[in-house]
Amino acid sequence: MLKNLWIRRLVTTAALGGILAVAVTAGCLHWVRSEAAGHVYRVDTVPSAPVALVLGAQVHPGGQPSAFLEARLEIARQLYAAGTVKAILVSGDHANWDYDEPGAMMVWLVSHGVPVSRVVLDHAGFDTYDSCARARRIFGVGRAIVVTQSFHIERAVALCRALGVDATGVGDETVRSDRRLWLRGEIREEFAAVKAAADVLSRRDPILLGRHETGVDAATS
Repeated sequence: MLKNLWIRRLVTTAALGGILAVAVTAGCLHWVRSEAAGHVYRVDTVPSAPVALVLGAQVHPGGQPSAFLEARLEIARQLYAAGTVKAILVSGDHANWDYDEPGAMMVWLVSHGVPVSRVVLDHAGFDTYDSCARARRIFGVGRAIVVTQSFHIERAVALCRALGVDATGVGDETVRSDRRLWLRGEIREEFAAVKAAADVLSRRDPILLGRHETGVDAATS
């Protein structure tokens, strides 16, 4: 009898926990979508801004950007070529010397016609929050076009706007053909929205801070 009572309590607690988790996730997703509403565009309709902020993604051995990252870089190249932005800030993971997302991003952009003087590297963009926070606090970015995949763009824009960057966004759709990775990205966003809201509420510092960097100022002048 006592055992059955404990089982019922465990089931009830688990059910309530599940309901709470769903409610929190739904609330965080609503916040992300509300913050980004009206600020996501196509590459040919986005209003001009001084800088494009390209968020990092996987780089293969040898420095070749993954398909997801290359698609982001192509959007940034188009924005620069059209005169929509003056400079490109590439932000990614360079925690280990043998893995360099920003370096690979710069090499790709320069090899595709973007002048090296117009590319600025952020080596400590370890996640979307850090990239947005450092864009504002380290590089002094006040207005930017954020570039990533479309399943990620609302969260990226919401975070940047919450952290003081007047951000619009352009999301890539070209790699949707990789259905497995695309679906994984969409599912990940359900949970990442909760982390994004928690980060904004806590106002945590990025993993790495430092002195003000003048690269964006120079590249946009």
